[in-house]
Amino acid sequence: MGTPEFSVSNLEALINSNFQVVAVYTQPDRRAGRGQQIMSSPVKQLALSHGLDVVQIEKFKVAGTMEKLADLDPDLIVVAAFGLLLPREVLNLPKFGCVNVHPSLLPRHRGASPITAAILQGDEKTGVTIMLMDSGMDSGPILNQKEVPVSDEDTTGSLGLKLAQVGAQLLTETLPLWVKGRIEPRPQDDSKASYSKMIKKEDGEMDWRLSTKDLWRRVRAFDPWPGCYTRWQGKRLKLVKVSPLYDEKSHEPGKVIELPPSVPARVGVQTGDGVLGLVQLQLEGKRELSAEEFVRGQRDFIGSRLL
Repeated sequence: MGTPEFSVSNLEALINSNFQVVAVYTQPDRRAGRGQQIMSSPVKQLALSHGLDVVQIEKFKVAGTMEKLADLDPDLIVVAAFGLLLPREVLNLPKFGCVNVHPSLLPRHRGASPITAAILQGDEKTGVTIMLMDSGMDSGPILNQKEVPVSDEDTTGSLGLKLAQVGAQLLTETLPLWVKGRIEPRPQDDSKASYSKMIKKEDGEMDWRLSTKDLWRRVRAFDPWPGCYTRWQGKRLKLVKVSPLYDEKSHEPGKVIELPPSVPARVGVQTGDGVLGLVQLQLEGKRELSAEEFVRGQRDFIGSRLL
C-alpha cells in the first residue's frame, strides 16, 4: 500500500524479492501539474508495468473494500506513504501484521511530513524505521532502523530519494527475519515522540523577521513543494536556492542588499538576525535565473524591500 514516489523503490524491492505481491493498493488518479491532467500515482504506474493487480481506494469504509482485501488473504501488508489510515480490521487481517516503512528515526517525527520536519528542525541525522503498525499515529513497535545523515545541501526532494533507497534495502533485510520469528519488536518511547504536521501551500511564504538559519532551512524543507516565496513589486518571487550568510543586523528585515565580491551570493536579504544570500530566483511568470542574472535585468531590486 503506497502512493507517491517514496513508495516506488519499496514496491520495486518487493517485486524483486522472494515475496509474492498479490495486490497493490494506492490512492485514486488525481489532477496534477500545470495542465491539471488526470495522473496515476507513481506506485500505480510501476504496478501496472509489472502486471500486478491494482486497487485504488479513498477510504476503507466503501462497500466491498474489506471483503476484497480479505479475499486476497495476505500474510503481510507493507505500507509506505499510502496516505490513508488503516482501520483495526485491516491491521488485524494479515498473519504477520501490517509493516510500515517510515522515513524518520521513530519516535522522532511521527506524522505527515517527517522528511520536511527533519530539515526544518536542523537535524544532523534522520533515517528509516521499519515498524509494526498499531492503531496509533506511527506509534507501533520498531522492527528495524537505519540512520541517514542530513547534509547542508539536502532538500526534502533529495533527502526523500535517499531515504526511499535506504528504506527499500532495509525492508528486504527485515521482512525475512520478521516472518521467521527472529526479530523481537521494540516498543517506542512515547515520551520522546515529536509530530510533524501536514504541509500547506501557504507555509512557503517567507517571514523575514525569522532567523537566517530558519529561513535557509525552510527553503530546503519546502523544495520541491510548496516552494518558498516572497513578494516584490506586487509579484510572487520564488526563492529556488539560498545560502545562509553572516550574522549581522544593520537593515530592516526584508531589505535587499548588495554583497561584497568575497561572498558566494550576488545579493542578500536582511533577516531577523543576519543576512540570507540569494542564489537562484524565479519571478512570477518568468523563468528561473541566477541572482546575478536577475539583478542585471531588475536594476531596482537592490535597495528594495521584500514583503
